[in-house]
Amino acid sequence: MADSPLLSSFFAEHMENAAQVAGELPEQMSTAADGIVETLLNDGKVMMCANGNANTLAQYFSTNLLNRFDQDRPALPAMNLGADGTTYSAICRDNRFNETFSRQVRALGKEGDLLVVIVDDGHKANLIQAIQAAHDRDMRVLILSAQQKTDAHSLLQQEDHALALPDVTPVQASTLFLLIVNALSALVDDKLFGG
Repeated sequence: MADSPLLSSFFAEHMENAAQVAGELPEQMSTAADGIVETLLNDGKVMMCANGNANTLAQYFSTNLLNRFDQDRPALPAMNLGADGTTYSAICRDNRFNETFSRQVRALGKEGDLLVVIVDDGHKANLIQAIQAAHDRDMRVLILSAQQKTDAHSLLQQEDHALALPDVTPVQASTLFLLIVNALSALVDDKLFGG
């Protein structure tokens, strides 16, 4: 069977990007995991939001926390704001697409909660407004982004966290985000419950 240049290129690119992330982000990932743990230990919850395909990663991450990742342990309070299609479409129906997440953050978020924002394709007004709403509610923010600098980064405050990939495409970002989400899930479990 002949080797496919497309497949070889795809996997080589992924391994190169993954190696770069492994070399550049471990300290930031550990600090971000500490922020999640601190939120949970202080009776806060983790809320997540993302657009498009990145929403599947937000759902996966919230499921890892709410149910379990690699070991049985107590459930952790987490929710994906993009999981409720009815609420999402109702907000959009009222011509409030930019408020799809911010309305939910303002209604459900409280001081001490954490908002995780996954940004795979640049500058989206609904994610920007979600971050602003989180800060209005005295929540901290964790951004996972496919690019080093986005409009979302300009909103970060001192107690917030950012995990920025080395300016990759949304397709490249998806597999890297999955690695990061798995690493964060493992770190949170280890910090809260041990190995």
